[in-house]
Amino acid sequence: MDITVLRLDHRRRRDARITTHVCLTARAFGASKIILSGEKDEKLMDNVKDVVERWGGTFSISYKKNWENFLDQWKKNEGEIVHLTMYGSPAPEVIDEIQNTGKKKLVVVGGSRVPSKVYKASDWNVAITNQPHSEVSSLAVFLHILMDGKEFDIEFEGGDLEVIPSREGKEITTRK
Repeated sequence: MDITVLRLDHRRRRDARITTHVCLTARAFGASKIILSGEKDEKLMDNVKDVVERWGGTFSISYKKNWENFLDQWKKNEGEIVHLTMYGSPAPEVIDEIQNTGKKKLVVVGGSRVPSKVYKASDWNVAITNQPHSEVSSLAVFLHILMDGKEFDIEFEGGDLEVIPSREGKEITTRK
């Protein structure tokens, strides 16, 4: 499944850590790319690119100043929009429908206040519980459900580092 994540309203000083975690979660859980909007943050984007270089895979990151035009273009040309919000339909009630359309998915996660245009433009407004929590947890749980747990089978080829699973301790090997 082709999944892109759009992170709305990134603020460099306030959101650098949480946005980085959104990016890492998107990559680890099967998205192919992430698009940032809000303030442009070259340092954050470089850090994510560095993770991909060191740990492998084809994940990419880019910036779009005008997310509204991007949403319109996505709907018109490429696929469907899934907005993660605590006000949406419970994920278990809509996940089969989302999985079975065969179209590209744009998963939108908010920053500060999400404009009503996002709710209206989305094919699905999806809740991962109807309680406040982070966009990182929402994205992780949603992608896990969307991928049917197949994120555990993703191979991140081309990187320098790889974790060797072990019951105790930490073991990392270099591929070079």
